Amino acid sequence: MEGHNERENEAKREEQEVASAMEKGKTRSQYFKSEVDMEDAVKAGIKNMVKDEDTDGSLSSRGSEFAAKPEPDSEVELETKPASNSKSRSPKKRKSGTPKARLLVKPPETWSRVYDFLREMRTPGAVASNAAVDTMGCASAALDTSSPRDQRFHTLIALMLSSQTKDTTTFAAMRHLQLNLPSAGPDSPVGLNLENILAVHPTLLNEMIHSVGFHNNKTKHIKATALILRDEHGGDIPDTAERLMSLPGVGPKMAYLCLSSAWGKVLGIGVDTHVHRFANMWHWAGAKETSTPEQTRMALESWLPRDRWAEVNHLLVGFGQTVCPPQRGQRKCGECLVGLEGLCRVADRAKVNAGRKARDVGLKIEYEEVKLKVKDGGKLKTEVVEDMKVVEEEAGEEKVIDIVPAIEEREDGDS
Repeated sequence: MEGHNERENEAKREEQEVASAMEKGKTRSQYFKSEVDMEDAVKAGIKNMVKDEDTDGSLSSRGSEFAAKPEPDSEVELETKPASNSKSRSPKKRKSGTPKARLLVKPPETWSRVYDFLREMRTPGAVASNAAVDTMGCASAALDTSSPRDQRFHTLIALMLSSQTKDTTTFAAMRHLQLNLPSAGPDSPVGLNLENILAVHPTLLNEMIHSVGFHNNKTKHIKATALILRDEHGGDIPDTAERLMSLPGVGPKMAYLCLSSAWGKVLGIGVDTHVHRFANMWHWAGAKETSTPEQTRMALESWLPRDRWAEVNHLLVGFGQTVCPPQRGQRKCGECLVGLEGLCRVADRAKVNAGRKARDVGLKIEYEEVKLKVKDGGKLKTEVVEDMKVVEEEAGEEKVIDIVPAIEEREDGDS
């Protein structure tokens, strides 16, 4: 009986995967051909990898980049489509038949001031400069010595590796592939290119990217993507958002960032967790918070001037990495121009007040790491936070004028 149930569950799983493949325009024969092509991956013990998972946590969108964009600063109603009964690309389960929701999006009056402060803080030498994304982000992943085709491939692979992974880790994995991925043959150089990805065994590829999050799934996605690029796109990456999003594991965020970095086409905004968080924090996505990055993307695109679409992701990611991370205890509110000017509703008021006093009299701000015991799901765990210190330099010596302890509590949804 147990064996019968397993076979029945396997049959249902296969039918769901076929349905998902057919939604992307594949026939049953094309689907089963791809399964045969991936036989090595199954033999390598990777058969339990999640198929077609969009690990950036966003909802898929097809063709939305072709929709007419409204004029900036206008009041716009956005309509989200109900979820279908087919298998979702998102790892988060959604109820089928969700009723239509309407988002009334109007930018806050302060948005341009906040945006200008962000640009100022991200300039060289300012508080939000030298972010990891500036030198190790996906836009910097391609090797200058590679061909244009291979550079585009590097950008796509970097984005696929980056989901749920820090830029520093992604960058290290990319350099490992670029320097050490075995050659497919005597005519192919060692390093990252389509031919070598096609030739490498899934087990070895999985070992080479083991440091990134969800590396098992990403191994299968990368191998499957390489086959699609070879068979359907002439060995290059697609140059449209719709075709990029048809690749395994590629969602709207990756597609729009890839188009911008690899092809120089700005057709949409890449919304990751940083952009999603700040858009809701400052009501850029509307008075009512959006629940998914894809909803945030549609909200932002309805009013943000198009000439800022290309930079807004880089701007906010760098700001989140240096000044305003998700952890409240590590935020530098005392040096954040948005908070100092009273434009951030969640700023730490104690840090802001101390930062204003320090700015007015020319004092320096420093941070000291402190380990705290905090509750997480009823359990205690150690968390590293930063106490803010206001320091006065006198006769070559530093004197601590004020100390603002880090906030222990987190906002809902922070991690």
